[in-house]
Amino acid sequence: MENRRRAQLNKGKYKHVTHEFGPVYDERSKILILGSLPSVKSREQQFYYGHPQNRFWRVLAAVAGAGGSVPDSVDEKRAFLLESRVALWDVIAACDIIGSADSTIKNVQGNDMSVILNTADIRAIFTNGAKAHTLFWRYCMESCPPGLPVVRLPSTSPANAAWSEERLIGAWQEEIGKYLQQL
Repeated sequence: MENRRRAQLNKGKYKHVTHEFGPVYDERSKILILGSLPSVKSREQQFYYGHPQNRFWRVLAAVAGAGGSVPDSVDEKRAFLLESRVALWDVIAACDIIGSADSTIKNVQGNDMSVILNTADIRAIFTNGAKAHTLFWRYCMESCPPGLPVVRLPSTSPANAAWSEERLIGAWQEEIGKYLQQL
């Protein structure tokens, strides 16, 4: 089986990807947002949501009350997350994938959420899209304390064209806003 998987990978279709950069969090983080796996663009930039058409940073800036100011550099994005008390990571530590397509993900190794949960006072986990949500329940839930809310949010990916940016902001505000207002 292992030889067959390697043969598929070598054909250029599937690529084995290991998550190469760590989570963003500190002891003050109150919510955790999880994606599935960084896109090709994000892996090139070595930071989350690096594709310019992904609406993550615009949506989170609107929801976290950044006054419409969207962070630009990796350092600004990291500072914005920590100031907003938002932890950010991905469900997948490693997998096989074609490009950035979540629909092609297979052979998943999940991240251990206790890395964040043992340090930060996380009050809720939010998954960015259906794939991240499904994979979280399958590969990561065992590292979470019982009773911690886990909420699926609509994906900010440009592939989720059915959701306008305005509609995404509304949905994210409804779910995340109540936690951020308590801070």
